[in-house]
Parts: sequence; structure tokens; C-alpha cells
Amino acid sequence: MAKYHGSVCRFCRREGLKLYLKGDRCYSDKCAVDRRNYPPGQHGQGRIKYSDYGLQLREKQKVKRIYGMLERQFRHTFEMAERTKGITGTVLLQLLERRLDNVVFRLGFARSRNEARELVRHGHFRVNGRPVNIPSYLLAPGDVVELKEKSRKSPVFQMAMESRAKRGDVPRWLALAADQWQAIFKEVPAREELTMPIEEQMIVELYSK
Repeated sequence: MAKYHGSVCRFCRREGLKLYLKGDRCYSDKCAVDRRNYPPGQHGQGRIKYSDYGLQLREKQKVKRIYGMLERQFRHTFEMAERTKGITGTVLLQLLERRLDNVVFRLGFARSRNEARELVRHGHFRVNGRPVNIPSYLLAPGDVVELKEKSRKSPVFQMAMESRAKRGDVPRWLALAADQWQAIFKEVPAREELTMPIEEQMIVELYSK
């Protein structure tokens, strides 16, 4: 699989907002968006005028980068949303939120979605008592996510738990038992509960052309 090896802070600067890709750094005064709030590159400080297509493309790129996905996987998720009953844009965001790597991040077991993806791949988590090492695994209401007992003393998870306070509360649709290192995926979140500045209808329009 293709992998980006450059600075992910460039992604935040390109989109003009914090995508929280660098963990604790995003909450400090070292954040690239706070220090240089303009797109990267020699023309970054110039005036940029996007066409309708350009705006739709930027919105798609922003969501892909938030959830750490490549085009093929993102397009597959969109097609799944199209086949699912409901508003396609809303269903798309709900499918992204149901991913195991995203839930691990939301629970504070990892400092970024990228770190969460790696931890899931390395087999640190169980779902309903069974080991799962697929970051794109979709959780259903009632599923229990648990960190394996032998992983709980790892410095990686200790640091993640310490940094949780900087990020605020765990979302309402997740019930966390921090002392037991496990949580329940209570329900699929409603659209109004997803507070990232995303205009999902633009993505639907882009893929519908």
C-alpha cells in the first residue's frame, strides 16, 4: 500500500484547519496551523480562487486526511454509503466514525488516528473478546472494544491516557470504562454530533459527476 512519508502538518495547512494528525503537538503552540496559517509552498500566501470542482475536491481530500485513508479505500466506503438506506453524505460520515481505528482514537487509547491504525494492526485490541487487527473493521452498536491485558503497561498507552485530558470528553456514543481499558460502542452517532467542519454534500456531488 502507498504510504506518505512527508510532514502531515502540511495537510493541516493545506486545508486551513487542524486535522489533529500529530497527537499532542496539535494541542501545543508548536502547531503548524497556529504558526503558519496558510497553504504550504512558494505560492501559499497568494490569493487562491477555487472552482466548484476545486472546492469539492478539497472537501474530499480534507475528509480523507482526517480519517487517514487513501483514494481507493475512501471510494469503496462512499460506494457502501450509497448502497445503504439513508442520506448518503451522513451515512458516509457514520461509516468513517464506526471504523475501529477511529474509535480507538476517540477513546483516547491513541494520540492520533495514524497511531491508532498502527496499534490496531499490531494486534493490541479485542472486539467482543476476539482479536481484531483490521483498522477498517466496522463496529456495530453494543460491540465491546478492549485493550489486551498484556498491552496495558506499554508506555505508548500510558502516554495516550495522560494526553486524553487535553482532548476533552469521550463522545457520547462511546461508553468508556477507563479503569478496565474497555469501552462499548453504544450507537451510531447522529450527524449533529459530528462537529468537524465537513460539508459532506460536496463529496456526494463530486462522486456523482
